[in-house]
Amino acid sequence: MTDKPAGSTSPKAQNIANEVRRRIIERQWRQGDRIPDEADLAIEFDAARATVNKALQLLADEGLLDRRRRAGTRVAIDPVRKATFTISIVREQVEQAGMVYGYRVVAQRRSPIPAEIAAKLGLPEGEVLVHMRAVHYGDGQPFQLEDRWINPRATPGLEKADFWHLNANEWLVRNAPYLRAELAFSAENADRRDARLLQTRQGQALLILYRTTWNDLGPITTVRVAFQPGHLVGSEHGYDRNNLPIRQYDGA
Repeated sequence: MTDKPAGSTSPKAQNIANEVRRRIIERQWRQGDRIPDEADLAIEFDAARATVNKALQLLADEGLLDRRRRAGTRVAIDPVRKATFTISIVREQVEQAGMVYGYRVVAQRRSPIPAEIAAKLGLPEGEVLVHMRAVHYGDGQPFQLEDRWINPRATPGLEKADFWHLNANEWLVRNAPYLRAELAFSAENADRRDARLLQTRQGQALLILYRTTWNDLGPITTVRVAFQPGHLVGSEHGYDRNNLPIRQYDGA
C-alpha cells in the first residue's frame, strides 16, 4: 500500500474517470479491450482532450488501464490491486464518535531493538530506538493499545516531543510524513498485558494491526495496535467485485 495525496484533478476529469471506471466494473469494456481514443472520448464527454487525458491517467495510476504511446489505451489484464490509505489520528476518531478522549503512557524508554523488530525495520539488531506503550481511551474506557518503536534518526524533532502529554500517533502524523508503509492485520488472543490494559479477559479474540512506515531517512516507526473487542475497520470508495482498487482506512 502506498500513501498518495489527492491531486488537483478537475471535477470534469474526475467525472469522466468515474464513468470509465464504471464501464470497466460493469464489464462493458473487458480486460484487454482497447478503449476509444482520447479524441473520441473528448467528443462523447464534451470535454477538452487534456481533461480526458487526466481522467485516463487517474485510472492508469489505479492500475485499471494500460496506456502505451502509439498503441492506444487498453483495459489492464489482471489489474494490479492498489490501495490508498491514510493514518487516522486516534484522538479525532474518538471525538468524532462523540466521546471524550483520554491517553496514558504505560512505558517509554530508549531500548535496543530485538531481532524481530530489527528485521522488520531493516536496522542492525541492538540499535537503540524509542520504545513505548500507550493506551487511548474514549469516555474513560480503553479504545486501543499501541506498542510502538520510533527511530530517532528518521524523526527530526523527536527529542523535543513530550509523549507523556501528546500522543505519539498524532505527533508522527503531523511531523513525520511517510513515503511508504506496510500494514497487516491479524486475529490474536489477548495475552495478560493486552487483557489488563484493554480491560478485557485474557484469551479474548482481538483485532491486531501491524504498521511500519518509512521516509527518505529510513524507517520511522513500527507499531502493534490492539483494538478493543468489537472494533471495525472499514473502507471507502471500494470496488471489490473484480479485484479493483479499494481505498482503505485503518483505525490507527
